[in-house]
Amino acid sequence: MPSESEHDLPSPWGAFLNELDEAIPEPIALHCIGGFVVSLLYGLPRPTGDVDYVAAIPRYCISELEQLAGRGSKLASKYKVHLQHVAVTTMPEDYESRLKEMFPGQFKKLKILAPDPYDLALSKLERNSPKDQGDVEYMARTVPLDPKRLQDRYDRELRPNLMARQTWHDDTLKMWFGSYFSARE
Repeated sequence: MPSESEHDLPSPWGAFLNELDEAIPEPIALHCIGGFVVSLLYGLPRPTGDVDYVAAIPRYCISELEQLAGRGSKLASKYKVHLQHVAVTTMPEDYESRLKEMFPGQFKKLKILAPDPYDLALSKLERNSPKDQGDVEYMARTVPLDPKRLQDRYDRELRPNLMARQTWHDDTLKMWFGSYFSARE
């Protein structure tokens, strides 16, 4: 019989993640980002077809996760959604200390963790696609995000770790402030 918390996960996510939970041989924690988190944690009404994650703990499970539930896997074919390891994104330095479990007690072995809204917004800075911009705009309005706190987190925990294009990232953040926060200041 489904537990009460299974009803919190919309279709197909509940069934997909429950089947993945049954298939993995040991506990795995996923540090998730992207539209999945913005939709299920913050209520963005945009559908997404994947669960983007920047880390799996233990790390050696990434290959197995991709085989079980990545693009082209049996689970992905069955549910039309998939896991996707995102290797090219820079997260704020201490994001792990602010992770929140999305569905506590839902799964036996799988733990889905999400960054706080400021870390989540900053995870979108590197790519800055139209979807990323829409996600940040949505969170700026609904969370709501404090632009001073976002700038401080960027200055202290993200910018010092950028290997290149610091000015591009600075300008992107300024564009976000001008577009998504200016009406509130």
